[in-house]
Amino acid sequence: MTDSVKTLLNYIDGEWRQSRAGEHLQVFNPATAEVMGVVPLSPAHEVDQAAQAAARAFVDWRRMPPPDRIQFLFRLKTLLEEQFEDLSRTVTMECGKTLEESRGEMRRAIENVEVACGIPTLMQGYNSEDIARGIDELMIRQPVGVAAVIAPFNFPGMIPFWFMPYAIACGNTYIVKPSEKVPLTMQKIFVLIEQAGFPRGVINLVNGAGETVDAILDHPAVRAVSFVGSTRVAKHVYSRATANGKRAQCQGGAKNPIVVLPDAEIEMTTRIAADSAFGCAGQRCLAASLAITVGEARQTFGEAICEAAATRVVGYGLDESVQMGPVITPQSKARIESLIGQGEAEGAGIPVDGRRASVPGYENGNFVRPTILMDLTPVGEVARTEIFGPVLGLMHVEDLDEAIALINSGAYGNMACLFTSDGAAARKFRYEAEVGNVGINVGIAAPMAFFPFSGWKESFFGDLHGQGLDAVEFFTQKKVVVERWPKDWTRKF
Repeated sequence: MTDSVKTLLNYIDGEWRQSRAGEHLQVFNPATAEVMGVVPLSPAHEVDQAAQAAARAFVDWRRMPPPDRIQFLFRLKTLLEEQFEDLSRTVTMECGKTLEESRGEMRRAIENVEVACGIPTLMQGYNSEDIARGIDELMIRQPVGVAAVIAPFNFPGMIPFWFMPYAIACGNTYIVKPSEKVPLTMQKIFVLIEQAGFPRGVINLVNGAGETVDAILDHPAVRAVSFVGSTRVAKHVYSRATANGKRAQCQGGAKNPIVVLPDAEIEMTTRIAADSAFGCAGQRCLAASLAITVGEARQTFGEAICEAAATRVVGYGLDESVQMGPVITPQSKARIESLIGQGEAEGAGIPVDGRRASVPGYENGNFVRPTILMDLTPVGEVARTEIFGPVLGLMHVEDLDEAIALINSGAYGNMACLFTSDGAAARKFRYEAEVGNVGINVGIAAPMAFFPFSGWKESFFGDLHGQGLDAVEFFTQKKVVVERWPKDWTRKF
């Protein structure tokens, strides 16, 4: 495996295999437009090969004691630490985010491996003696079988690890389908998975796009599916997976609001809000999309956030001085710029306009500079649409009740954040905001690996989320045993 341009391979049944796909896509560096590799769009029969390999491996893997299974994860964690910088650079080169952001992503991936290594405790059941005279009852957890993740482009290193380590530690076998836009990071991670010595077929990699996804959703051997992406695709994945009798957890889109009260500390709030809205070029499901100012915060925060947006350093993420990189594709850039124009047509002002951006030395990159849509109308299309780019819409209300009502009227429910010095206001907000992740004086309410990555309404489809105990619940099925052992029976043996 080299860093030169190559056709990527699948990893099935412990072997690197060249796909027989009839279609391939080029993988571009979004900052330089350089071709980094060629990814096959694997057909359904290659998904079948991976699923069959995983099903065969499951027979022995589920019987391996959990303390033995996690030894492979311990080895994988060590290898991920050793290759941490190279993996982070790969994320930056294929995804576009800054190197600091990529390092943060890989750290979160490793943290999930660490938490999953506690599975001997996390997947314990429980029991009760004498539920009736001489009868005991116990609940045990067993793995569900073959599971799969359909991963997005925006976190190629982290998001598969919201699910995979827990599934493996619980005794399931696994298939990873990375985004066809960013397959290089997972290609390198699978080199480490191979080095960690996992038995053949326990973890498999299949590259591809729509046909590959549908083959996973339809395959009878695949019992559980995890997905992160847009709401439109999340609905497709959830409906098709569940129609085929599978467990599914599907993270969808977002339109995350932050609320700024007059008593918020403006300098801190502005810095955190700018990082939330413009970090990762706005291409994360926890990016702030709307800033709702209350009362006197309108002028102070509005001026400060415009200054922060206008001065943010944009460029190639491998440059340590850069604060924001490009968006993923030319098509994404065109879509974002079109939505900025639509916001303007709906009456918003654009005091900071990031359209038609050009970065010296990277003129072919997919750059959109930070943009502010001032006085965005809450009834317009842009206020309800996930832009997934470095665009922050500003709205104004008179009190916290109005702000919460505005938040709860939205279709999404991924995250909402409040900036204040008032504890009572903070408690009211966390109690009443209809979202799965709440931040108080925090701009990115990203749960640690031992908490679930939540989401409500159109932002999530399913019951159990990724990470932590939710992941353990998702990747295990409960079996309840009721036992009686009369003395007369034991005397016969």
